[in-house]
Amino acid sequence: MRPGRRLGVDVGRVRIGVAASDPGGVLATPVETVRRGHGDLARLAALAAEREVVEVVVGFPRTLRGQEGLAADEVRAFATELAGFVEPCPVRLVDERMTTSVATRHMRAQGTSSRRGRKSIDQAAAMIILQDALDMERTNGVPPGEVVTGA
Repeated sequence: MRPGRRLGVDVGRVRIGVAASDPGGVLATPVETVRRGHGDLARLAALAAEREVVEVVVGFPRTLRGQEGLAADEVRAFATELAGFVEPCPVRLVDERMTTSVATRHMRAQGTSSRRGRKSIDQAAAMIILQDALDMERTNGVPPGEVVTGA
């Protein structure tokens, strides 16, 4: 396992959930929810710089069949732009299938309503994306996903 903090990002149409790992790359925790739109890339870059991350992990939405659709195209474009903001820190796309659903079920199980918990759900989804990536790397010895470069 490579040492260093990582930032996990769940890109939505309205909000972006953000999570971060500890310096050892063992545990992901929620950080904040960033409003999508003007200034979102700069805020993510600032969070990456504040935490001195070695990598940004962006959830990549594939269909249940593993194919890429319109949402995947949008996230790939966003990740490419983000890569330009955080260079030379790599940005990696990792499969995020079902993470928002898992986060929503987890929040409901804790008694949080979907309306009150929207921002928390985005952070929880980012945390799941990042934790899955950390666990995969620890298990396989290889960072998961695909590195994207800035435009």
